[in-house]
Amino acid sequence: MGKIGCTIDGNLNDSEFSQPMPWIGVYVAAASAACALGMAMDAFHGLRHRKFWFPCNFFSLNATTLTLLAVATKLSVDLNTSMPRQQDQLTKLSSAALICTVIANFMPSLGLMENKELLMNIMALGIFVITAIVNIGIQLATGVIYVFFKEHIALMFLMLVLLLLLISSAVTIPTTKRYLDLKYKKKYKLANKECNIMGTCTAEKLKYELMKFWTMAYTSCPHFVGGRLVTCTASGVFCLMSTGIYADAMFRSYILHKSFNFCSGDSEYKWSSTLILVTHTVAIGVGAIAPAFRWFRAINFNCPKKANNACKLKLFKVENYWIRILLQWKECPLDFRYCGRHGRKFAHKSKNKLLDLCILVQIMMVSLSKLVRLVSIFSVSQSLIYCRKAIKMLKCYSMVSSLDTELGSQTSSKPDLSCYALHLEGEEALIDLMMQSNSDLVNHWIGIGKKKQPKHLLRLLEKLKSSPGFRGVHKFDSAHIPSLNSENPPNCWALPVVTLTSIAIALPNINFHSIKELIKCVNEGLMYIKVVEDNLDARKDLANIRRAAELVWLEVDLCYKWLDVDLRKIATEGQNPKHMLEGLSEKAQQRFIEFRKKDSTVCPKESPSKWPINMLAANSMYRICQTLLVSSDSIEFENSKIMFDRLSTMITDITGACLTNLQRVMQCHHGTITERSKGVRSAILLLGKAENILEILRSQPLPSSVPDQLSKIDHWCTLSKEEDYLSCSRSSTSNCTPTSQSSSDLYLNVD
Repeated sequence: MGKIGCTIDGNLNDSEFSQPMPWIGVYVAAASAACALGMAMDAFHGLRHRKFWFPCNFFSLNATTLTLLAVATKLSVDLNTSMPRQQDQLTKLSSAALICTVIANFMPSLGLMENKELLMNIMALGIFVITAIVNIGIQLATGVIYVFFKEHIALMFLMLVLLLLLISSAVTIPTTKRYLDLKYKKKYKLANKECNIMGTCTAEKLKYELMKFWTMAYTSCPHFVGGRLVTCTASGVFCLMSTGIYADAMFRSYILHKSFNFCSGDSEYKWSSTLILVTHTVAIGVGAIAPAFRWFRAINFNCPKKANNACKLKLFKVENYWIRILLQWKECPLDFRYCGRHGRKFAHKSKNKLLDLCILVQIMMVSLSKLVRLVSIFSVSQSLIYCRKAIKMLKCYSMVSSLDTELGSQTSSKPDLSCYALHLEGEEALIDLMMQSNSDLVNHWIGIGKKKQPKHLLRLLEKLKSSPGFRGVHKFDSAHIPSLNSENPPNCWALPVVTLTSIAIALPNINFHSIKELIKCVNEGLMYIKVVEDNLDARKDLANIRRAAELVWLEVDLCYKWLDVDLRKIATEGQNPKHMLEGLSEKAQQRFIEFRKKDSTVCPKESPSKWPINMLAANSMYRICQTLLVSSDSIEFENSKIMFDRLSTMITDITGACLTNLQRVMQCHHGTITERSKGVRSAILLLGKAENILEILRSQPLPSSVPDQLSKIDHWCTLSKEEDYLSCSRSSTSNCTPTSQSSSDLYLNVD
């Protein structure tokens, strides 16, 4: 027999059963470190972005974090492993404190979950916490935990209270989300109506509109709503209490070591116990930051008297949204048909009694949370009084007063958007605090955007000042050029820009520095074109064509190749622009035929927008090359520099025409309640980046004042051609002559 298994006399040989335990301890420490890292990243993100309610972006309530927590607190549920030493017993205590800290950190993440997901996660956490409490109780009874009795009992109580607070918050989340969603839609319509009345928006007016949208999105964000609930405030207090209990126990055990009768010996975890204790301590310390800040902000530090009065008046009032969903469940009859009348009656009464108990517990938890907030506010108010006295004694009061006066004058100059702050019943006292924390964010993000302005794109758009009107939009593609298939696919904004740039790269005798500068400009322009198309192509009608532009541009930008055609090789071998255009047109036609033969799934009756992306790119190249061959004169055919300037002008016009929709994009803030704040924040950053772009485009004439008619390039082309035709009809000169009388499209030569 080997070492492991039965011995010769039939006894089990367990001498090596505990050998892996230190490495299991390392695994526990790694899970604890992962929890600490997640909570630290949330704390850093909140401080960096001035979100002092600390949203749970990295460490939220889900299956992954629950698994990590279960591994990190393994020692608290280890019922029979000997833990004699000081660090072993402290590790047992730190596991319980870590559970309290993590529950408090989970609070704001409840708002991001759907109802089913919310129920499953709360149930999973509840099972885990109850299991931990039962196991700690067993260890206290069996003597595995033989010190820190009072501390463990206190942490078990706090663990249970924090779980109830979490459940209390979860019960009210669906109601608050629906309520704030309805309020947002009403305010959004009002804000949009006011914006339409204002007409053309300058940068300042647009900034004011975005401030309104941001105020609505920010104050209704489920993360923020969950973070400012009174139960979340109370959870911060209880989290700090658990941290204080653990810190006190650790301090006394190391400083007053003789007052504790720790046993001698070694645990099976050996040296890994110390590692676990260190990681637990770090996780508890880091994890206490966010709950403490939420508590500190929620008690309205800057307006203690106002908040104090509000809390006193409504201390025992439980608003309807706290118990509304429980009342709705009580009103819903049980669909229970598998027993007789008496059985159904018993089930119905039992359900009502259970829900009455839940409502009572919910009212108790909300009242407890409000009481905790009131005590907290009173304590902080007294602290403020002492701090002010200390400041006066240090003769710094004059400096503070001058600073307050300066800040007050700045604040008074800011627009009052408090009417757009979406709040729940009982949160009236927090409106000023919400507006104060929100007031500087818009300016902060616009400042960040200004530092990232597209300098190359701005240089490109400067050409619009010398050639206004965006005439290149309807000159790049002629309706008289037949498509390579039976129908002509629609255009997106990006594909013509990519195709025209590819042609410019293939021009012979062009300074390579000019080509690289054009590529940089187009690179920046495509980023903004993508933003416009992502927002205005809501039905994704042009998704396939946009994807073709993205993939073709990737190859052009990185390798100077278009569908494996080496553009720089064509430039070095080409004689003049005409030969180059003829060669590219022929290659595009060949590529189209090759791709159609390879892809047997293409149906002749299918919409052209559903063609494979290679066929779409080849058709675009063919049509644009043929249009240039038909519309160019002999000078452009022989002079690459003139042709390059013409292509650059077309690229500028198409890009500029597309970017006239940026203002509309900034005012589109639809989507779910969880996505709106991200959308508005992106719009604010976009305003900072594109402020100079909007200034250039504002002076340009538009073919229509209806925004929907300017969102797609095909609509723009039709409007531009109609406008040119009408202007030529009114003119008495002979310089404008229509070359076709087609009712569907008009191709004009404008000398």
